[in-house]
Amino acid sequence: MTEQERISIRSQNAKSYFEQGYNCSQSVALAFGDLMPVDQENLLMLASPFGGGMGRMREVCGAVSGMFLVEGYLCGYSSASDNAKKIQLYSNVRELASSFSNQNGSIICRDLLIGTPHTSGGIPEERSPEYYKKRPCAELVASAAEILAKHLLEQGIEGV
Repeated sequence: MTEQERISIRSQNAKSYFEQGYNCSQSVALAFGDLMPVDQENLLMLASPFGGGMGRMREVCGAVSGMFLVEGYLCGYSSASDNAKKIQLYSNVRELASSFSNQNGSIICRDLLIGTPHTSGGIPEERSPEYYKKRPCAELVASAAEILAKHLLEQGIEGV
């Protein structure tokens, strides 16, 4: 399988998870779940608060948060004194954010939803065919997964 095919599968899987009802952060995280020795339930719980731009506050897009969650697990640091790994991680996060923003116009949920009818507040909208038709979220999730897959391949992460 070529790298482009592997990237495409990650992107399609993320979009499929979103279309199954998972939030944007969960969808990206699940698309890379096989790379992390975390069971699916815990991965879903870890990513769950970031949907809707962090609890539907429309801040950082959940798909972007999902990228960061996976990046942190695969390339993060665990020692408070490991400045080299911290610097590298923060550089990677900024690169991922920049790539997403360049491709989609922003990393902020409310900016990405400009012109899209949506409700505010903490109650998620019902997922229906109309919901999926009017929102760019499935495509944003696919975009985030594609960007992350390319990045991880460049980083030499095995199994992408």
